[in-house]
Amino acid sequence: MTTAHDFAFKSITGGDMPMSQFKGKAVLVVNVASQCGLTPQYAGLEALWKDKKDKGLIVLGVPANNFGAQEPGTEGEIKTFCETRFGVDFPMTAKEDVIGGSAHPMYKWLAGELGEDAAPKWNFHKYLINKDGSIAGVFGPRTTPDDAEMNAAIDAALEK
Repeated sequence: MTTAHDFAFKSITGGDMPMSQFKGKAVLVVNVASQCGLTPQYAGLEALWKDKKDKGLIVLGVPANNFGAQEPGTEGEIKTFCETRFGVDFPMTAKEDVIGGSAHPMYKWLAGELGEDAAPKWNFHKYLINKDGSIAGVFGPRTTPDDAEMNAAIDAALEK
């Protein structure tokens, strides 16, 4: 059975980032963009990461330029923006496509498992991955990082 742990990204700094390194952790995978009206969610994602990382949560930012061309920068520009504007220090991948034929393989797998309705429709779409790599939930772009329902799902994933 395929799980999220079977996939790998490139880090925003260029190194390999296999999802298998997150075995035993819950992972909130978020396609992010620097020039979106939802970009202030970075602050909430960082707060969520700081609050729950010691309990086993990984917040994983996946920069994507698929929606409104709102992530036009290079990896270096994106990293600098996130660090200086929002103090982001949660892990981030290199820029990826998250929809369509050129979508990252993990995003293709997620859409295949959950159906196209669960594929990202905009920036800051969130997938919650269980410690074993299975899919725990999906949350739309307008679900903020402090959303009670999403946090309950994260807490449940952390307790498994």
